[in-house]
Amino acid sequence: MTSVVIVGSGFTGFECARRLARTLRRDPSVTITIVSPVDYMLYTPLLPDVAGGVVDARFVAIPLSTTLKGVRTVKGRVESVDFEGRQVRYRDPDDDVHTLSWDRLVLTPGSVTRLFDIPGLAVHARGLKSTAEALYLRDHFLGQLELANDDGDPVRQAARRTVVVVGASYSGTELALQLRALADAAAEQLGFAPEAARFVLLDVAKQVMPEVGERLGAAANRVLRSRGIDVRLGLTLKEVRADHVILSDDSRIDTHTVAWVTGVTGAPLVETLGLPMEKGRLKVGADLEVAGRPGVFAAGDAAAVPDLTRPGQITQPTAQHATRQGKTLAHNVAASLGYGVPKPYKHHDMGLVVDLGPHHAVANPLNVHLSGFPAKFVTRAYHLYAIPRAANRWAVGLAYLADALFDRAVVSIGLATNDEAGFAASEGIPLPGAD
Repeated sequence: MTSVVIVGSGFTGFECARRLARTLRRDPSVTITIVSPVDYMLYTPLLPDVAGGVVDARFVAIPLSTTLKGVRTVKGRVESVDFEGRQVRYRDPDDDVHTLSWDRLVLTPGSVTRLFDIPGLAVHARGLKSTAEALYLRDHFLGQLELANDDGDPVRQAARRTVVVVGASYSGTELALQLRALADAAAEQLGFAPEAARFVLLDVAKQVMPEVGERLGAAANRVLRSRGIDVRLGLTLKEVRADHVILSDDSRIDTHTVAWVTGVTGAPLVETLGLPMEKGRLKVGADLEVAGRPGVFAAGDAAAVPDLTRPGQITQPTAQHATRQGKTLAHNVAASLGYGVPKPYKHHDMGLVVDLGPHHAVANPLNVHLSGFPAKFVTRAYHLYAIPRAANRWAVGLAYLADALFDRAVVSIGLATNDEAGFAASEGIPLPGAD
């Protein structure tokens, strides 16, 4: 028997497993196993919609067991790899340690939130990389709005109604605008003025969403400002406390809600493997094979994949690249087993879609710049197309319809606790500088 072991169930690992199972479905001598801390693939582009109360968290989780036919799924976190003995060591949810033998190893552990040694950041801020973080942000913010209504201290009341989002890329921008829409619904239902809810969006960059280009970035900036978002560029956090933050220009903002959505780095596993690295990611060739390690492949956010369309650069950690690299991975792993010939990963950017809350979006499909309603239609249509399961597509589509026809529900239901939504808990990593 030949064993293929895939580490991680993100976009890359999921797509690789799905395509590989289809290619090898008539070869009973090959087993495919995917090892992941969770039993689903998370459709991360819709996490801002989860935080904003548009989409239920279940609808962005694609179950592995019912979607990956012909693939064995193992729930556990890979801790180490023995390349000489060709085994992976993983820990299951009961904290028991197991090993798996492999003939082909696919490393797609994904990424974690990139944190800096900012006092209080790991303790008082939250990210947007998991459903727990998205649900916690939603419930925490709604809880603060409810507390503000009964708070007799005007300074503390204002702080409870203030949100600071760090990171003006598409995830941070989407999050700020979805929380803005949630605050508007809460203002109507709880009886306070919508302008009392304050949103501050920070980024060290000089432009909002530089990844979509200057023209669409400017359009997004106009939407942000029209929705009352205080956009401050060239700034980041210097210190985070329970009731305020200090910015890099030494100014202070009183707030009880801080979202850190400012970039990712390769999963901690990759640094323990002793393999060549580039910019914190595993170094691979254009065929996605790790140099000097026959039978070992890597791609996605954890790999420095050469960008053949931009010589000398590596591909960006986006869902678009991750999905397409998964397809190339499946092709090349199958080729290493005698099915076809390997090919290099080469993908031209097909553009981005960014949902900017009610009635607004920007998109540049095939380099066609869109904003307003056409962009909104393209953005939501793209997500419904890209979600890899019919049941989830239907559920998200109905959620979009409900959001268009009805007010958003303003109720905090306590699905995620502060501890569960912490960076260490949601990503399974120790954090430096936590206080």
